Order: sequence, then C-alpha cells, then structure tokens
Amino acid sequence: MPEEIKRRVLFVCVENRFRSQVAEAYFNRYAPEGWVAVSAGIRPSNSVHPKAVELMLEEGIDISAKKPRYLTRELQEEADLAVIVCSGDECPVVFAKKVLVWGIPDPADKPYDEAKKLRDEIKTRVLNLIKSLKEGAGS
Repeated sequence: MPEEIKRRVLFVCVENRFRSQVAEAYFNRYAPEGWVAVSAGIRPSNSVHPKAVELMLEEGIDISAKKPRYLTRELQEEADLAVIVCSGDECPVVFAKKVLVWGIPDPADKPYDEAKKLRDEIKTRVLNLIKSLKEGAGS
C-alpha cells in the first residue's frame, strides 16, 4: 500500500533561522492528520538562531539540529499553503496554491522577553491555522 501523501505548509522568511523554524516546529508538533510543515528562506543562514533554540526548548521542542534551507521552486510547487512569516521589504514573494502573510518582526536581535512574546505570537497563529485547516478538512 503506498504511503499517504501529506498536504504541506511552507513557512517562509528571509534567513530561515528563527520565525519560520519556530512556526515549522509548532506546526509539526500539533499538525492535523495528513499535514506536515517545512520551512525555508531566500538567504538561508548557516544555522538556526541560538535564541530560537532556547525559546523552543522552553516549550519542550528541540530545533537545535535543524538546518536552514533555501526556498526552491520545488518547495513552493509542493506547498498546499505558504505562510510568509517575516515583515519588511526583504520578505520573499512566494508562488504557492495559497499564500498567507503574517508580517512578524524578526525576534533575533530583540531582548529575550520581547523575542519570547513573538515566539508566543507565532504559536498562537500556528494553532489558529491548524484549527482552520481542521475545520476546512471536510471541504
């Protein structure tokens, strides 16, 4: 029996080192059945930001082994939904079946407490996205 093909959410930002990694991790932790998340950036960093790793460990999610990835045409074509998590002029244009723009400021250079609030905002948005995907599952 062939393996079930999963629907895919693509989280995108510039360096794929913080916001999109956090969003991907939360989505995959709480993903509705049949869905999976990946993340990518237009100028991927060499590693996930240490503050992102620390903030996610507080949530019991270890992203320390994750590697930032380049946003390819294939990733965009495979996505059922793309979410642009960054804000500002450098945010990528994404070509996917459906695109959402969240416009979240970069937490990397923010004080820890502010970065934590942005992490929590990403979690809330991911959980709301999951809820809407579950509600739309019958359509």
